[in-house]
Amino acid sequence: MRRIVISLITILMVFNLLGGVLHAEESSSPNPPVAEETVAPQPENTITASQVQKHADFVWTLVAAFMVFFMQAGFAMVESGFTRAKNAVNIIMKNLMDMSMGALAFWAIGFALMFGATKTGWFGTTGFFLSDFAKDGDPWTLAFWMFQVVFCATAATIVSGAMAERTKFVAYLAYSVVISGLIYPIFGSWAWGSLYKGSGWLEGLGFIDFAGSTVVHSVGGWAALAGAIVLGPRIGKYVDGKVKAIPGHNITLGALGVFILWFGWYGFNPGSTTAANTDIAMIAVNTTLAAAAGAVGAMIMSWIMFRKPDATMTLNGVLGGLVGITAGCANVLPGSSVLIGLIAGIIVVLSVVFIDQVLKIDDPVGAVSVHGVCGAWGTLAAGLFNAEGVTLKIIGVQLLGIAACFIWVFPTAFILFKLIKATIGLRISREEELEGLDVGEHGIEAYPDFQIHPEAKSVRA
Repeated sequence: MRRIVISLITILMVFNLLGGVLHAEESSSPNPPVAEETVAPQPENTITASQVQKHADFVWTLVAAFMVFFMQAGFAMVESGFTRAKNAVNIIMKNLMDMSMGALAFWAIGFALMFGATKTGWFGTTGFFLSDFAKDGDPWTLAFWMFQVVFCATAATIVSGAMAERTKFVAYLAYSVVISGLIYPIFGSWAWGSLYKGSGWLEGLGFIDFAGSTVVHSVGGWAALAGAIVLGPRIGKYVDGKVKAIPGHNITLGALGVFILWFGWYGFNPGSTTAANTDIAMIAVNTTLAAAAGAVGAMIMSWIMFRKPDATMTLNGVLGGLVGITAGCANVLPGSSVLIGLIAGIIVVLSVVFIDQVLKIDDPVGAVSVHGVCGAWGTLAAGLFNAEGVTLKIIGVQLLGIAACFIWVFPTAFILFKLIKATIGLRISREEELEGLDVGEHGIEAYPDFQIHPEAKSVRA
């Protein structure tokens, strides 16, 4: 027994001695072994940087689209405030319905003509009724359509102001469908088709119109010119060769509309990137400076011409500056945007006076001048002030685009209005015009507690 205990003690002492030696060797080792780190498995919902960017692009594009949609309210306020109270309901209904009718027409036909695949460069032939999108398909189709449909509505609603106070409501509905489904998309495909699946002949030449000075605004402006000519002036506008001013009923409302439009333009211009990137900063600055300079230019010009700083001209100067910078907002520098807006504000005043007093075309809100004329100026200015340099080729292509827009839109819209006039009728009766379209066309008044149509007394008598 004693021998067994002595043997066990001896064995323990040996093991203890060996353990001390091993520990000393590990401590003196220059590169001690490091335990391997356990890498935690990545969660299944982790997204990459490219996915984050994609989601941001969707959010920015849709937010911009919603801002442009809000411009419909701005147009409604401007047109209503700059015209007489007895037609306010009619103005609101036209702005509501050119968005509604136009969206359906653009969904069914317009989007496909504008952005569908094409072999000719003249118009698209695929994607009618949004057939390019199927369940579980690419959702960008829907985001892009949403952004484009509000642009289409903007082009359509421009005409409302020029044809205000004497147009049949049903005739305006018919017009809204045609411009949204055919006139606007065809020219749009020439300039912007490659933004989706198309390819336009004009953009292939290098045409610059980033956010639509011509594609949106001149299209609406030239269609407005055609409508105003076919309709003729309002009763009492031109008497014995003299021009009679017909003031709007609420300049405060008109001013509110201009501020709404200015705000919406930050969706219109920066949103045209359809990408959440750093480019939107300069575009927003250019938009702001051009609008401000447009107001200053119009105010000074009206002050010189009328010896008073006219409020309606100054408000239109803001819009003229915004329209003018829309084509070149991404390719001109801030200093150039000031000059573009200043010239646009001056042009607005001169154009309104020329169209009203020389051509004697009745445009109650100055839509042709703001959108048609300033749209053409802005498109030319995008080439003249191109930050990467100016060439005769660039200027030539810009002029070609301006001319192509007028040659396509004005005759087509003129024929359309003539056809409407010959079929369902374009203009309301003299009695309805004197009493106001609110009562004659819609059976209600915007201001029922006020006497707003004294001209109708002679008719009732």
